[in-house]
Amino acid sequence: MLDDLHIHDFYRDAGRTLLALFNQFPAPATVYVEDIAGPDTPDEFGLHSPRHLACLGAMSWLKQCGYIHFTQLVRQEAVEEAALSHRSFLLLIAKTESGHSNAQLLDETVRGGSSPQIQELMERLMREFAAL
Repeated sequence: MLDDLHIHDFYRDAGRTLLALFNQFPAPATVYVEDIAGPDTPDEFGLHSPRHLACLGAMSWLKQCGYIHFTQLVRQEAVEEAALSHRSFLLLIAKTESGHSNAQLLDETVRGGSSPQIQELMERLMREFAAL
């Protein structure tokens, strides 16, 4: 059986990153990996944990796919001058069938939802993003 824990972590990291930038919008912000993934425990050589690097990878993926913009990586600690893209902003302010915005729903789900709930919501948001 395939272990997809890394995919669940990706969805949670991506959702938390989008929310962090939504809460700062429109001002660019520095987003620290530890604020998204939790505390890191570098090894004796100062190398970051796989979990930390996976979160940094999620942030880079969001940039490559057009969800966010940032000017640079600050070592492997943060992304600098980060902001939502226009399409991501439109996606997050869009209203759901319940009348809440996607941002409100994402916030509720990331805070209290299970991994499958976060995955389902993030996949829906990604499909909607692709259709914008």
